[in-house]
Amino acid sequence: MEEVSVLPLILAQHGQSLEPATVFLAPPDRHLLITPTGSFYLSQSPPLHFVRPSADLLFGSVAASSGNRAIAVILSGLGSDGSIGVKSFKAAGGIVIAQNQATATFFSMPKAAIDTGCVDHVLPLQQIAPTLISLVSQRHSQQSLDA
Repeated sequence: MEEVSVLPLILAQHGQSLEPATVFLAPPDRHLLITPTGSFYLSQSPPLHFVRPSADLLFGSVAASSGNRAIAVILSGLGSDGSIGVKSFKAAGGIVIAQNQATATFFSMPKAAIDTGCVDHVLPLQQIAPTLISLVSQRHSQQSLDA
């Protein structure tokens, strides 16, 4: 099996708290939302734009709970899911990254996000992780200076 991350990949469970250095995945057929207390809320509400889980709903909940501390990443995918959510993300002060066309198998999701004008960085897949590390390090350094 090919290793896709050095971080643990876990299916999110209802009520579970976010944990650092962990990648949480939405369970099949459930919307994944983040509550203001930083825990997961799983919903079987109707699909949004024909999809469940919905990136738009996730991004909206992250924007509401984390504001300018959050970073959204839109990777290869079909449709326009995420393009509404990135607007609320930017309005809350978050940072948005989209995968570029050259490295995306399906570019319609990143393109829809880019077309909103709310994407801060359009990057090849191999540059997304280093950029995330850099952005988080910069924010951590800034928070240390502000303290």
